[in-house]
Amino acid sequence: MKKSNDFEFDDLQGLLRFGYGKLTDSCFMLLNIANVEAAKQWLKTAPISNAVTMDSPPDTVLQIAFSVHGLRILGIGESIISDFSDEFIYGMTRNENCSRRLGDIGRNAPERWEWGNDSVTTMPHILLLLYAKKGKLEAWRKTVEDERFSQAFQLLRQLPTSNLGRFEPFGFDDSISQPTIDWTYRQSTDPHERDRYSNLLAVGEMVLGYPNEYGQYTARPLVDPKKDHLATDLPDAEDDPTLKDFARNGTYLVLRELGQDVPGFWQFLDKASDSKPKKREQLAAAMVGRERNGTPLIAEHIPGISRKDHGNHFTYDLDATGNHCPISAHVRRANPRTGDLPGNITDVGIIGFIRRLTKILGFGQKPEEDLVASSRFHRLFRRGRSYGNVLAPEDAIKPDIPAAKHGLQFICLVANISRQFEFVQNAWIANSKFNGLHEEPDPLLGNREPLMSGESTDHFNRPDPSGPMQKICHLPQFVAVHGGGYFFMPGLRALKYISALPANGGNRSS
Repeated sequence: MKKSNDFEFDDLQGLLRFGYGKLTDSCFMLLNIANVEAAKQWLKTAPISNAVTMDSPPDTVLQIAFSVHGLRILGIGESIISDFSDEFIYGMTRNENCSRRLGDIGRNAPERWEWGNDSVTTMPHILLLLYAKKGKLEAWRKTVEDERFSQAFQLLRQLPTSNLGRFEPFGFDDSISQPTIDWTYRQSTDPHERDRYSNLLAVGEMVLGYPNEYGQYTARPLVDPKKDHLATDLPDAEDDPTLKDFARNGTYLVLRELGQDVPGFWQFLDKASDSKPKKREQLAAAMVGRERNGTPLIAEHIPGISRKDHGNHFTYDLDATGNHCPISAHVRRANPRTGDLPGNITDVGIIGFIRRLTKILGFGQKPEEDLVASSRFHRLFRRGRSYGNVLAPEDAIKPDIPAAKHGLQFICLVANISRQFEFVQNAWIANSKFNGLHEEPDPLLGNREPLMSGESTDHFNRPDPSGPMQKICHLPQFVAVHGGGYFFMPGLRALKYISALPANGGNRSS
């Protein structure tokens, strides 16, 4: 059994383990490579932070990720590129069907994006993430952008970021629900032992080169050291020790720039609530699935949980019809908290065996059960940062509120773009059909575009246990996509390999 201190944290970029929340200042830079050799020289000594635990948080952190274009320009051959996932190779905007599935139509359509729509001029080669303690970012950036940096890279765009603390621009606590990586392999991936929801995930769900929740290794670039002498220092592939693992301790990084219409959100809710503050807060919480302070809406209905518990210690098993937390609420769609079997099977012994068997065979199930895939195969590790100023609902509803930009630089880390990010975005967020719902996408992130059949998608259903369904109609679009892309965040040994590549991708064989 592996232990956490056996894990190769020294080869892992720190963002995979730490959120760097105490480093309140940040700078996200989209770069193009202006000089390949200068870029490699800079990479050789770039102060990229690893994931080794420190006695106290660092003052500054630098992380780096590459688009497929960036890897090619740096000399990574097609024999390696072709073994990355198709989603990474062909991009977030690879075809019209993909855009529709991700909800990137209408106002979200890639042709409206400010960057990342796969044109030569807008898809960056590199994403550089800088973090620093308050007041230290400017000096840190000057240190990073030395003379070699200026020769190597061209700044395409600096993405705006702000320190809003634990809250996102709409005003909700956004630092609560995150999966926990099972660095010490405490939990089995055997489906017979995993019928219940768990927030603990196999390392391979987020980090390439390790077993995932299926107990398998995600396909990734492996290199034959007999054919490439530079690969000697890469880590061995666990599933084939004769090969070197270029992607081990790396991950895919998904980035989407999301603009949020904060005044529009609160003004719509205020009108729908007859300008009654309490009703406005209740409707906002119903759309999100939590109160603004993070309290889950079903906290009072879960045995053993108090309203002060804002963590992940609950499921929706006792609220299958959404009477307390609407089924379409944003946090419920983003993470339905389902297990491998529907319902909450807690019995042990022969009774528990019989109940599990009946569930497996599909007997005795309620109509609302088993409609959502098991969450453990579709979790995301979120590492984004908000931008804009804090705007309280009381101020946002004022008709003369000054125009300002608010939003989120959404970042998630995954080992499988298709099964994780694209599945969640398509099946759970953008899709108008979810867990028995129809014509009702995510109330926060939905694009409100009519279906191809012409049916509308601009409403939100809120069950009322004591009366008829409350239906909120004509929801505006509150969030718009301004850009996005898929990146690969390599391990530090892979970075060393990249920086050592010969000019023009010359002969690397021994």
